[in-house]
Amino acid sequence: MSFSDPQSLTINSVATSLPRVSSGPNSGAFANADGSVRLSVSHAYGKRVRRQLRVDSSKIASDPLYPAQNVQSSMTAYIVIDTPRVGYTNAEAKVVVDALVAKLAASSGAAVTDLLGGQN
Repeated sequence: MSFSDPQSLTINSVATSLPRVSSGPNSGAFANADGSVRLSVSHAYGKRVRRQLRVDSSKIASDPLYPAQNVQSSMTAYIVIDTPRVGYTNAEAKVVVDALVAKLAASSGAAVTDLLGGQN
């Protein structure tokens, strides 16, 4: 079973349609037309099960040292869910992930702002 096609991602209040651009065993990727936003999903099965949902974003920005020049900048944000092969059901793992997502979203993303500001 795979994620539906297309996926949608809202960045800065702008919804972006991301059609599927690749599919393989235990992985899939979605991207906008110019490739500046990419969503990928992957699963790795070993002694533990690792699942990853990742967003890559890129843009052209002014170079602070040479304002007349532009440079391509990129960033990545992802969540990895690492579970043992036995011991957690999907429902039990989901409540832990839900708690993390709620923490990140609470108070208009204050925890994300703190994290990006280098707080620990």
